[in-house]
Amino acid sequence: MKPFRRIRVLFALCLLLAAPAFANPGLWVAKKDQATVYLFGTVHLLPSDTNWSSKPLDQALEASSRLVIELTDDNPANMQALVIKYGLDPAHPLSGKLSERDRHRLERAAEEAQLPGGAATLQAMRPWLAAVSLAVGPLVRAGMDPAQGVDKTLRARMEKADKPVEGLETAEQQLRMLADMPEPLQLSFLRQSLDEVAQGPARLRDLIDAWRRGDTDEIARIEDEDLRKGSPELYDRMLVKRNEAWAKNIAERMKQPGTTFVAVGAGHLAGPDSLLKQLEKLGIEVQRQ
Repeated sequence: MKPFRRIRVLFALCLLLAAPAFANPGLWVAKKDQATVYLFGTVHLLPSDTNWSSKPLDQALEASSRLVIELTDDNPANMQALVIKYGLDPAHPLSGKLSERDRHRLERAAEEAQLPGGAATLQAMRPWLAAVSLAVGPLVRAGMDPAQGVDKTLRARMEKADKPVEGLETAEQQLRMLADMPEPLQLSFLRQSLDEVAQGPARLRDLIDAWRRGDTDEIARIEDEDLRKGSPELYDRMLVKRNEAWAKNIAERMKQPGTTFVAVGAGHLAGPDSLLKQLEKLGIEVQRQ
């Protein structure tokens, strides 16, 4: 698996095949004094028939007075404005940044992804946005429903119970992690997307099954290992630094009594630099449920 696979995972572009109907993702709990935090790994797109509820999960949600997810301001109007701000560059057409070979590959990938308007739609985009756009179409056609994402389902449940929902980051922060990459890195990201569109969705079956089982070792191997070895700077920027920041946020919350449910991308709860490991460094014990 190539290093840029991790980026698509972070931005909800990892689930290309239908997961088995029943899932039992990982759930952890951290306790200190009178504070309790549940930690749950999520995926942002799922087939509509995937059942990932469980008795321990339901009990944790019932016990929690608030939900914390990666971001809460991902409404369409805000996302559109941010994409326009950080993702478009009509003065410098995308094809002008590519070799002749990559231009042909871009055209083929746009066709295979059934992108409306084909490659012409991508011309005004910066490379990072073109890469993401090529990955999104196959997700929906493969049966992935954004409305069925774990984050959205948890949020709706907690809001129905009149419990507050807070974000660890903003949509702008997340998009800028891609938009602020140097252009050569963005172009590498795009080339990786071209490869993956050509290869089809089958390579991610193992990732989906690992999430379903709550297999953090396998998730770490699939999502993080190649990125850590192949692009350590990007790994540090997109995974380690964020996990460190989130751990500090959670540790600060745990200075006050109460129970909080934290749901973040499953890759953040796997591997040697996971959010769980960062919490342990801060003296917070974490146990698997």
